[in-house]
Amino acid sequence: MAAAIRRKATARLAPSARKAADECADYLLRKKAYLDYPTALASGWPIATGVIEGACRHLVQDRMDITGARWGLNSAEAVLKIRALRTNGDFDRYWTFHLAQEQDRVHRQRYAGHAIPTHP
Repeated sequence: MAAAIRRKATARLAPSARKAADECADYLLRKKAYLDYPTALASGWPIATGVIEGACRHLVQDRMDITGARWGLNSAEAVLKIRALRTNGDFDRYWTFHLAQEQDRVHRQRYAGHAIPTHP
């Protein structure tokens, strides 16, 4: 799988856009010892593919596979992150954090030293 990811990334992406694909392939190679499904099945070890497939269907397919919808990578990733936060019950904590970060980003420089800027 790691080799297939690298091949597709090489064929379809500019070198500057391959970082995520390379990181994914590297991860799979680092975890290779844990991905031996034939041995796990033969040993009777549980494989959570049903749970994972259900989560993927719930988080990804039910939202992304809408007839006529077109998604860019950035917007699809943003929507999936929000869906994951809601599904995990973490949205309210995230939103409080997000608003604080936006407040700091937008106003910190403008009101540095607790001075209100004057209108030119």
